[in-house]
Order: sequence, then structure tokens, then C-alpha cells
Amino acid sequence: MSAVATTDGATTNGATTDGRVLKGNETRRLVLGRAMRIASVEGLAALSLGRLASELELSKSGVFALFGSKEELQLATVRAASRVYHDQVIAPALDRPEGLARLWALAESWLAYSRTRVFPGGCFFYAVGAEFDAQPGRVRDALAEGSRTWHGLIADQLAAARAAGELDADEDVEQLGFEVVAVMEYANALSLLHDDDAPYDRARTALRRLLGAAPTD
Repeated sequence: MSAVATTDGATTNGATTDGRVLKGNETRRLVLGRAMRIASVEGLAALSLGRLASELELSKSGVFALFGSKEELQLATVRAASRVYHDQVIAPALDRPEGLARLWALAESWLAYSRTRVFPGGCFFYAVGAEFDAQPGRVRDALAEGSRTWHGLIADQLAAARAAGELDADEDVEQLGFEVVAVMEYANALSLLHDDDAPYDRARTALRRLLGAAPTD
């Protein structure tokens, strides 16, 4: 709906509503940006509407109106982190052919995502997954679904590689996918613990041994 100017230069309610929506969307982006950074280091339990409002110098009532509860804030933070993960890790690999080429692109993107600290706590989902893995509820369900999707994507590329003859015909792609993800996540954990980049280079070497092929350019 377009705005219509009144005789005193004001606009109709359509423009006012549009402005409020834009402001609300911008506030939501600010809150979720800060929430993702906090959660990647301190966990989702560390999030609170009051803390975020205070740190961002926003109205607590305004932040509450956007999310309504701590659980909704946590779920929104997980969804926001999923979008970042897709953009940083998955999307850059989608133009590569299915199979080992795409798998290597996914692995390289993942290692770069962790190594460059897109989130200050390394991989967001490694951090919060450990926090919620024994806590039934909507947050764990969302995290579990994301994990299944990621593991499924890895297994799909291995299956495509097997079908194309890039892997042995009897290769257990579920087991190999488990090992690929485990190597990457261990590199993330060691790098954070020791403040050292070397685990990423070791992970790359381990992946090369697992997959029996060098990374493609």
C-alpha cells in the first residue's frame, strides 16, 4: 500500500504501519545478530530478553513484543543461525557437481566457517547442540532436525560419489559420513580449546585419507 500525503504533510496509516514493520524487522535483525554471538560462546540458556534489550539499548517491552518468551527467542536464534550456516557453508558448494567435488566444497566451506569464526564460539551448532542434546523440547527438536539435514547432505554426496565410481561400490556411506563430520567437529573443538589453527590442517589431511582423493580446485 502506498502512502498518501495529507494537507499538513503527514501520511496515512499505511505509511506509518510500513515504517513500524521496517523498524520491527531491523530491531529483530539486531537482536538475533547479538543473540547468535552470545549463544555460540555462552549457550542458548544465556539468552534473555532483558539482557539483549540492555546490551542493544532497546526497550525491553519492544524486544518482548518481537519474541514473547525465552523459548521463542531461542528458536528464532537457531533459525537465524541456520540461515547463516546455509549461506556460509552450503550455498557456496551447490554449484559443484554432486559427489566428491561437492563434498570437498562443503568440507572446505565448513572448515573456513569454523576457522574464521563466523560465530565467535566456532560452529554455532556444535556449541548449542551439546547444551541441548539431553533436554527434550522444541529447541532440541529444531537442533536435531538441522543435524539430520546436514548429515543427510553429506551422506547424499557420498552416495553420489559411490554411484559415479569415485568410491568403492561397497562403501558404507552412512559410516563414512559420520567419520567426515566427526573429523570436522573435532577440529573445531580443538581449535577453540587451544586457540590454534593447526587442527584444521590436520582435519583436511584426515579427510583426504578418508575419501581417498585430494581436494579438487
